[in-house]
Amino acid sequence: MRDVKLADAPAVSRLLEALGYPCDEQDAERRIRRVNASPRQSLIVAELKEQVVGMVSLDFMFYLPLGRETCRITALVVDERWRKLQVGRELLRFAEGLARREGSVRIELTTAAQRTDAHRFYAASGYIQSSLRFVKNLGEG
Repeated sequence: MRDVKLADAPAVSRLLEALGYPCDEQDAERRIRRVNASPRQSLIVAELKEQVVGMVSLDFMFYLPLGRETCRITALVVDERWRKLQVGRELLRFAEGLARREGSVRIELTTAAQRTDAHRFYAASGYIQSSLRFVKNLGEG
């Protein structure tokens, strides 16, 4: 596990596409720069055989209802060819450790309703369903 580098843009693009978020390499570079410029965000990649096979993106924030710091996983994806090698579990463990070091009292994530395999994975990793999410797109911009 390591912090993302600009040279990882092709892999980040590919992994975001696998999640269903269109992203070309130039856009991936822009996103990596944005995350790396923020002290409140982190993008970690997993490597096997010198190739990026997964990533987890974290957003650290003050959560008003708790009055404490919390961490949100905004993206977690492993290349389909490497999913049976526990890469996702290692990314989650790494994210949880980083969240603790940053003073977060909890870690949360959202997942699309149709990703039932992901739901089972998160439940097996100790995560519980705790809320229902509503989203309203505000347009391009």
